[in-house]
Amino acid sequence: MIEFESYKLANGLKVILHHDTATPMVVVNTLYDVGARDEHEDKTGFAHLFEHLMFGGSINIEDFDKELQKAGGESNAFTSNDLTNYYEIIPANNLETALWLESDRMLSLAFTEKSLEIQRSVVIEEFKQRYLNQPYGDVWLELRPLAYEKHPYKWATIGKDIAHIEKAEMDDVRAFFKKHYTPANAILCVSGNFVNEEIKELIEKYYGEIPGGLKPARILPVEPIREKFKTKSIDRDVPADAFYYAFKMSERKSEGYYLGDFLSDAMGKDQSSLLNIRLKKELGLVSEINAFITGSIDEGLFLITGKLSENVDFETFDKALWAKLQEIKEKGFTSRKIKSLKNKMITSKAFQDQGLLNRSINLCMFELLGDANGINEEEEIYQRIENKDILRFAKSTLVKENCALLKINKKK
Repeated sequence: MIEFESYKLANGLKVILHHDTATPMVVVNTLYDVGARDEHEDKTGFAHLFEHLMFGGSINIEDFDKELQKAGGESNAFTSNDLTNYYEIIPANNLETALWLESDRMLSLAFTEKSLEIQRSVVIEEFKQRYLNQPYGDVWLELRPLAYEKHPYKWATIGKDIAHIEKAEMDDVRAFFKKHYTPANAILCVSGNFVNEEIKELIEKYYGEIPGGLKPARILPVEPIREKFKTKSIDRDVPADAFYYAFKMSERKSEGYYLGDFLSDAMGKDQSSLLNIRLKKELGLVSEINAFITGSIDEGLFLITGKLSENVDFETFDKALWAKLQEIKEKGFTSRKIKSLKNKMITSKAFQDQGLLNRSINLCMFELLGDANGINEEEEIYQRIENKDILRFAKSTLVKENCALLKINKKK
């Protein structure tokens, strides 16, 4: 059980306090309810660009990381299609420095042409290095618009076109900050060895006077139900033929999310999983195969990905894969196997929650979903899963009409 206290400031900032005396450190984690799904289709990549801009200094502090490092701290951030998250890890006796720095850039980020040009160049270089100039790098740029028709999940976090970042203007940047980077659209979690009597006063001191703003209304296009199998084949300079099966699945707050998470682990998480045993070890059709879910807040994807073994044609593999999926949909799992899978999954999640940073991020994430206490309820949800639930999910999800397939062919 992860103990915490939550409350809200007058300006709308949600605050979570998680006390842990077993560490000399403190984590200050700030989650903003904005991701790539909140972008306009003609101006994608802004959420990620803004993650970089947040380290470009404020009106009062020219170099964010330099000041944090003076206090023995370190920071980082990440952006997804659903959210943007920033965190600082710092010795507990210097907690106030982290609160000062994080609140300062929430209030008064510096909008300079120099910072925009520097961070624009960094993001463009990242786009080229990670997505355009390495084997399989453009998979998500190709797969997302194949898997989604209407929903903004159809573009990757980095953006759908590098030109969108190249053309970003200062007015766009200012408007994005004003709309999304407000206390009303943020969740602050402070975790670690802080003094209970002082922490609330410090949070009020640094965040209480920031104008709250309005939480942006989110009205996204509804993704139509897929009724027809979709496929795309592209040739690339890669070492092996690769495949990406993407099945539409339930949103994050549904029962289907947990069933998909459970089934994907059973099918392709490690070498003892069903697809690895059948398609790799027994038939030798693949050099690697994995199954996982995207974990998206809205309707996500159940993915089966991997690479073919040398001299194996795709048709042979495809036939064997669908045969195995049919077997899973008909038989499911024995009670003993389900119990074993539950134990592995729960142990893995408990191990992840041992880290103070992971706990901080997850508390914010569950608060974003509606209730931070969801972090303590997941084990019970997984424990209630039965074979009939898995079969119901598999039969409705792992069907060809619900699948988009991307094939990457090795150039001959």
